[in-house]
Parts: sequence; structure tokens; C-alpha cells
Amino acid sequence: MRTLLVALSAVALAACTTTSPDVISRHDAQRLSQVQDATVLSVRPVTVEGSQSGTGAVAGGVVGGIAGSSRSGGREAVAIGVIGAVAGAVAGNAIERMSTREAAVEVLVQLRNGERRAIVQAKGNETLAAGDAVILVSTGGKTRVTKAPATVPAAAPRS
Repeated sequence: MRTLLVALSAVALAACTTTSPDVISRHDAQRLSQVQDATVLSVRPVTVEGSQSGTGAVAGGVVGGIAGSSRSGGREAVAIGVIGAVAGAVAGNAIERMSTREAAVEVLVQLRNGERRAIVQAKGNETLAAGDAVILVSTGGKTRVTKAPATVPAAAPRS
């Protein structure tokens, strides 16, 4: 039972990654980010494929091997244990891949200098549409798209 709990915990932790623009990595907190103004050209739904780190396969293999070998004794237990381990590894890999899959959007933007960029990110709290003014926030090689804040006219210099 303890092995099953450890295996399930490992698979659950593997599922905790996201590409959401609303979730910031602890590593990226308190780091200076580059910000660029842009305009959304188009937004289309996509799916970010789930990960296959091997954690699910290992966890499934352990659980399947233990479950299979505990069903009988002798040589039969070894054979059933091996079959259980293989089946568990295949199932664990599929569970990990499906549980880490994300609904996302591909956002095509045009920068002020005319260059175009495409960014894929998980669906966040904001709904982006063609024509929206946005900012691209880049930190540590990752970029997220968010609606541009309302601009406030700069205060006149004091004389």
C-alpha cells in the first residue's frame, strides 16, 4: 500500500507543471523581465502535449509488478509480476502524458517595429482577441502574453 501511495504521489507531482500566464515560477520571482508592446493579430486554440518524464512509467511498473507478483506463488508469481510491471509501466506512462496535457492558445502578435512573434501559453484568466494591445513579458527565456495596462499620461516636469 505504501508503494502505491509513493507511486501515485510521484505521478501527481509530475502533473503540477503549467504554461499558464497566470502562474509564475518561483525561480522567476523577483527577476527583472523584458517587456515589449505588441498587438494581437490572431489567437487559436492548441493543446500542449503532456510530458513523458518516465516517472509515470516507473511508478506504474512498480505498482504493476507488486500487484502481479502478489497474486500467486513460485515461478507463476515471477511471470505475472513481469507482465504486471510491463502493463503498469505502459499505463503509468499514458496516465502521466494525459494528466500533464494542457489546453492552450497560440497568440500571434505584431511588435511595434513590425516584427511578428508567436507564443503558446495555457489559457489564463484573460481572453485575448485580435486587435488587443498586449505586452510580452520575457523572463529567463520564457515569454508570456498579457493585456497591456491602461496608459496614464506622463506628468509634466516641474519648472
